[in-house]
Amino acid sequence: MTTATAADQFTHLPADSNQALGIAQYAIDFLGDGENAGDPSEAVLTHTNRFMTDAAICGISALALGTNAPTILREEALDHPVPPGRTGATVFGSELLVRPEKAILANCAAVREWDSNGTNFGYDPERGNTAGEFGHNDFYSVAVAAAQLTGADGLKTLKAMVCHDEIRGRLAEVFSLKTYKVDHVVHGAIASAAVYGAMVGASAEQIESAIGMTVAHFIPFRAIRAGKQLSDSKGSSAAISTEMAITSVHRSMKGFLGPRDIFRNPEAIFRIFEGPGQMFKAVSATDANTEKADASPFDLHLARSGDDFAVMGMHFKLGLYEHQSAGAIQAMTDLLAAQPGLLENNGEKIKTITITAYEPAFGIIGDPAKRNPTTRQSADHSMVYIIATLIRKAIENKADGLETKWEELILLPEDYSADAINNELTRSIMDKIQFAHGGDEYDSKYPDGIPTSVIIEDASGEKADSGLVMYPAGHARNTTHDLDALLANKWTKLGALASNDPEPIIAKFENLAGKSANEVGTMHAFAIEFKGAFE
Repeated sequence: MTTATAADQFTHLPADSNQALGIAQYAIDFLGDGENAGDPSEAVLTHTNRFMTDAAICGISALALGTNAPTILREEALDHPVPPGRTGATVFGSELLVRPEKAILANCAAVREWDSNGTNFGYDPERGNTAGEFGHNDFYSVAVAAAQLTGADGLKTLKAMVCHDEIRGRLAEVFSLKTYKVDHVVHGAIASAAVYGAMVGASAEQIESAIGMTVAHFIPFRAIRAGKQLSDSKGSSAAISTEMAITSVHRSMKGFLGPRDIFRNPEAIFRIFEGPGQMFKAVSATDANTEKADASPFDLHLARSGDDFAVMGMHFKLGLYEHQSAGAIQAMTDLLAAQPGLLENNGEKIKTITITAYEPAFGIIGDPAKRNPTTRQSADHSMVYIIATLIRKAIENKADGLETKWEELILLPEDYSADAINNELTRSIMDKIQFAHGGDEYDSKYPDGIPTSVIIEDASGEKADSGLVMYPAGHARNTTHDLDALLANKWTKLGALASNDPEPIIAKFENLAGKSANEVGTMHAFAIEFKGAFE
């Protein structure tokens, strides 16, 4: 671990600099051997490995159950093998070398399908960067594909993942894409161009060109997430945007010139939404409170060493649910464990359930339009459905003599099947749930935490109150739960959907820093037990 000072541990890209070129050089330096090489602590490497393993097991189980988009995109990748003698990359469950952008497309889509991998909320109050953009740990296939192309070992591959999460995570802290109805995956696509380019030997100028193409040509709007019932485009957005970012890198390396200095370009998304030619108020030791023209809307600080990397503030989902519901899940699990009598007689003692939450949870997954989901993609974004299903499972588990704890209640793909969505008990519980907006008291605590409370009123008028939940299990600031045990529970149960013996598959992704280049090259060489289309 480095002994550098806090100031030395970050690369600062001022708003009035060419930040696209700066990001490119940062990635090259981070993954190189020079004085600015990345030196993340063991804690950062270990935590990133957790997120990567988590993402992989999510993706493999989605493929095993034949989910639509991952299956189609995996088949597309397998239709693009590289010619004999050429290097390529692999998809989950195959040794066939295919075009790297297609392998990344397929694996990224699979990872995202369940909406159950890591999440960031774009929150760094110590630097005043609290834009609060969402994002997910969808992009580790970028580092793996580049490693397979270049023969990189596990440690370099893991450092590339840290670098990707750093670029993506810091952008999420300084610019809210969702404010302008742009999908959050743009930050990940930019990071993909930078990290992939750095790993395969692109110059800083070529990477800058690729970032420029990505932003100028391939911007997904949140139209892909609009409507009562969501489509495959929602889950595959990160994959498709990253495919284009990788394609842009290849074009740039062949000489294609994309737009330069894209973050300061007055017609690109960062300036156009903030106002072309906007004056930026810079605050620094040498230039305090001085207005600067021709600047992006933000300064950017990217960690090079130590513990303070963006990945350390990211959050785990411990099953299948929209992350905004994590506070309600924790509150409900705690209440039912403390008062199991509420589960008797199919929950008939429960009269009403009131969930008090913050924006955007209240407006997104508490939206009245989400009260009648008919597809998996819509059900896992419906607070009413998620909480009602949790209670239904608790009732069934109690009848079977099982404990009311998350390890037993974990929401799995089967809980979003057509039969589960139409379960009569679940639907009857959904009718008992109501929402309240907590106002400033709750809103001011987000995105530091996930401020949520639950009150259950029984038939006699007695009320059970969870109190305010801020940091549920899986949250970066949670200190009361055994994260590794909860993740092991999740990986074993999801892994069992793909194999009767999931442990060897899980082991393929664990301890990445100690794996050889050959082991990275054969990381996806395992059998998936395909079970047909998910219903």
